[in-house]
Amino acid sequence: MTTARRLVLQSPVYLVLVVASVLALIPFLWMVIASTHKTADLFATPLPILPGGEFWTNLARLQESTNFGQVMLNSLGVAVVYTVFSSIVSIMCGYGLATYRFRGSGALLGVILVTMMIPMQVLLVPLFQMMANAGWIDTYQALIVPFLANAFGIFLMRQGFQDFPTTLVEAARIDGASELRTFYRIVLPVARPQIAALVIYTFISQWNSFIWPLLMLNTEDKYTVPVALNTMVGATHVDYSGLMLGSLLATLPLFVLFLVFQRQFVAGLLGGAVKG
Repeated sequence: MTTARRLVLQSPVYLVLVVASVLALIPFLWMVIASTHKTADLFATPLPILPGGEFWTNLARLQESTNFGQVMLNSLGVAVVYTVFSSIVSIMCGYGLATYRFRGSGALLGVILVTMMIPMQVLLVPLFQMMANAGWIDTYQALIVPFLANAFGIFLMRQGFQDFPTTLVEAARIDGASELRTFYRIVLPVARPQIAALVIYTFISQWNSFIWPLLMLNTEDKYTVPVALNTMVGATHVDYSGLMLGSLLATLPLFVLFLVFQRQFVAGLLGGAVKG
């Protein structure tokens, strides 16, 4: 098949991908445009289609109303700490479930999967009571500790470790390597793509968390980004331009995270695609 004929046959696929990409970018582009206009301009006719000149004014108002710089640092600190410790728990639990065979391992995996089906709303009241009894209301540990054992993260790493060649682990044991050294030197380097996917998922889930931080945090200086942006929605007035700007700035750490782990993340996707 010639190159020209192949391009003709594949052109409908490329057309669909281009249209889907444009549709996916429209909300983001509108967020960029809206963050540079006044709120009144966003309801004008016709709608603005080019960036305006109110970016710095909106940024100053956003900082004044929410202390957005501090809020970003709060969210970044909570998300980084949670991602590190939750990833460690998920990696070790996933490796244990995939590598070691013990009585009840299948039932334990089933219990973990069942917890993924429990809505968060069902857990809010008992978790709130537990945090109140522990004296953790209005603290960051209340945002981190209750969710360190992430069911999806454990399942993701368990599935990734299942295809790991056990002969490498057995060879390391024969050579006298300890379990911890084997895990750190042999298993983890091979699992980098899966770990990258886990880190991205875990960070995003904590960064976007809203309901639980809204219940736990009472001090404005401790607010995370979603909670702080929610304060800009009043009963009679909504600062849409400020909300758009805050949302735009809140996406920047997610872009940086993906760029840092892009190579490993894509390698994991391609490895799963060609795995026979």
